[in-house]
Amino acid sequence: MGQSADKSDDLIEAIEPRFDWDDAGLSEDQRARLAEICDRAKGPARAPARHGPQVLFAGPPGSGKTLAASLVAGRLDLDLYRVDLAAVVNKYIGETEKNLGRLFGTALSRDAVLLFDEADALFGKKSEVKDARDRTANTAAGHLLHRLESYPGLAILATNRRSDLGAAVLRRLEIIVEFPRPEDGDGG
Repeated sequence: MGQSADKSDDLIEAIEPRFDWDDAGLSEDQRARLAEICDRAKGPARAPARHGPQVLFAGPPGSGKTLAASLVAGRLDLDLYRVDLAAVVNKYIGETEKNLGRLFGTALSRDAVLLFDEADALFGKKSEVKDARDRTANTAAGHLLHRLESYPGLAILATNRRSDLGAAVLRRLEIIVEFPRPEDGDGG
């Protein structure tokens, strides 16, 4: 922790853990799924993997997705960085890809967990291409999917609107953890 600033720091925000597993109020199912993520991210004796597990945290705002990501990163003894999608995506041709290169390079050098909050904004269902903006958005999403698949670390997608995610994204997910509204849970 406490890495020096570089040009990629405008694309990410460090998230500091504030709770431990016992204080987080997770259901047994959520705890089991998060433990599975940790086990799969470590691999056998931290052996190099082709990629980390493809993970989605889905649920309404305030349901604990960011908290869960910080618990996973803490258990793995890694830093957690939330990706600023607004800073990554750029309307100019090639800039989004450059930003993604910087982002993943920084995450790899810091051995960090990446949290793509509000992933539905970038990974939404593809729309019909009507103009250059649609084509650029579809290209950026495709490029990011490719980068995620080859990233050896752990990247977590989080969304408030799972139903808005595109089919190509949903097919690639290996672990999905649902986070219901706190009042929808078991009351604890």
